Order: sequence, then structure tokens, then C-alpha cells
Amino acid sequence: MSPAKYLIAGRNGQLAQAFIKAFEQRSLLYAAPEEKELDITDPDRIEAVTRAFHPDVIINCAAYNLVDKAEDEREKVYLVNTTGPQNLARAARTHRARMVHFGSDYVFDGAKVNGLYGEGDAVNPLNEYGRSKLAGEQAVLGESPGNLVLRLSWVYGDGKQNFIYKLAEWARNSEYLKIACDEFSVPTSTRTIVDVTLKALEQGVSGMYHLTNSGYCSRYEWAKLVLSAIGVRKFIRPVSMDEFNLPAKRPKFSAMSNEALSRLLGVGIPEWGEAVTAFLREQGDMK
Repeated sequence: MSPAKYLIAGRNGQLAQAFIKAFEQRSLLYAAPEEKELDITDPDRIEAVTRAFHPDVIINCAAYNLVDKAEDEREKVYLVNTTGPQNLARAARTHRARMVHFGSDYVFDGAKVNGLYGEGDAVNPLNEYGRSKLAGEQAVLGESPGNLVLRLSWVYGDGKQNFIYKLAEWARNSEYLKIACDEFSVPTSTRTIVDVTLKALEQGVSGMYHLTNSGYCSRYEWAKLVLSAIGVRKFIRPVSMDEFNLPAKRPKFSAMSNEALSRLLGVGIPEWGEAVTAFLREQGDMK
């Protein structure tokens, strides 16, 4: 049996870069075309690339994730987060490939009071970004139940589009910081996402699961751990997220449980603080 071939969409994002790094380290066969070449909003381009490469698995790392701008760019956010994934899923079905798509904790409204969100909990997105992500995961599974949708939260890795990088920038340029103490979710490492995703593919897992690091925290707790780990002494004032008066409404509690996927795969998924600390150690001096 020949080794699996992976096609990655959205190559410039931090998650795609983590997959590319892992594939290089593991000597796996993959293609990660430039985003103009594999434009997920263009079915003809997708078809041409898929027909030429013959992937066994299509991994969609492309997404529109500017949560506040999405309120005014509704057409664009749905084109990238809903229509694009459906285009990829159709190509996967045509060419008998499996597809992996990544969802979001923003499909929830934060109203749950008795534990972390599980796969069976009711969805109720509060903003256009969340609604577009929910429609995207439904479209992907609608094309084939053999596809895999993994909901993520507070993703960080190499790159600048994540809270850790932005926090370090704010700390450099501000006398003190104001960070929300009433917004809770799970910081999730791109390394964890890649490792668990590949294990799920190896075991033939399909359907929709939550993939996060273990535990949960507030933005404030996350910020305190990061600044302490990188040796930055900066006063952080805990405030309500309402103080920022952002255009898009966000759930105050959207922490998801990874228990179902962890149990299914028979793996322990690292606790969020351990994963953040390990990531920062690898990054070296971020001050």
C-alpha cells in the first residue's frame, strides 16, 4: 500500500505551517500550493490542483478569522468559511479523498453553566464569524460523513496571528495591559492539533470532534502565564471583556472538552499550561 498523500489549503497560516513542518520531519508526501494557486473559493482551481496531485487527504487550513471585521464583511466571511470548505469537500468526494476541516468554539453562545462544551451541546453562534464556521462544518459533513471536522479554540503557534505574539507586542509598547478576566476558553497549540489530527486520520476517525489542549483558563490567566514565562514584568489589569466594546459579540465561556476524542484515540492530550510553556521554551527570547 502506497503512503498517503496530503493536500494542504491555506499554506500561509500558522496551522498550515505546523502541518508542513510535521510532514517534512516525518517525510510524508504533501503539497501545499500558494493560496492563489489553490484558491478555495474557486472550484475550477481546486479541481485542477486535486486532479494533478491525487491526494488521499485534503486538509483545509484556510479561514477568514477577523472576527470583528466579519460583522461588516459578511459576504467575504461566508465565501471563505462556508463556500470554500464545501468546494474542497466536493473535490474530495469526486476524487475519493478524505477531508479534514477545522471549526471553532465560537459556534457556542457561552450560556452553558455545568461544565465544558461537548460535541452534543446545542450550538448558537453570537456573531457572523461563528455562524459562517458553523455553516462550513455542516457543509463539509454534508458532502461526506467520512470527512473529519475538528473544532479548535484560541490557536497559537509560529507566526504573528495569535494572542501570544500580540501580547508580547502590547507588553513592549504599553505601560500596563488590560486583559479580559471573564472570557474563558482553551489555548490550543498547533503542535497538539497536528499530532492529534494525524493520529485521528491513522485510525480512520470521521465526524465532528473537539480538539483542544486540556483544561481551560481566562485570557487574563493565559496572559499572566505567558509574561511570567518570558520574564516580562508588566502590570496586567483584569477587566471585563465588555470594556473593549468590540463590534462582534463573543461568548464569555466557550471552553470545549477534548474527552471524546482523547478517549477514542486512546491518547492523553497535554494540559494547556504545559503546552504553552513548552512552546515558549522553544521560541527562546520573546522579550
